[in-house]
Amino acid sequence: MPTILRQGKYRFFFFSNEGNEPSHIHIESGDSYAKFWLNPVALEKSSDYSSRELTRIYKIVLSNKEYFNNKWNAYFS
Repeated sequence: MPTILRQGKYRFFFFSNEGNEPSHIHIESGDSYAKFWLNPVALEKSSDYSSRELTRIYKIVLSNKEYFNNKWNAYFS
């Protein structure tokens, strides 16, 4: 599970065995979890995040989309 970015309390990461899925990023903090597709950026699922937090995370993912895609392609190529 390589960590790609830490921002505030959020950890952004990939699972090592997910190269067969479209590019996406997992986010966790404490017991909360979310998964966002990257192309286009969209929430796939979440657990225990409020709407406000999901909006905050969405903005972080959107602003780091190119970085996450580059890391995804480098890791799974």
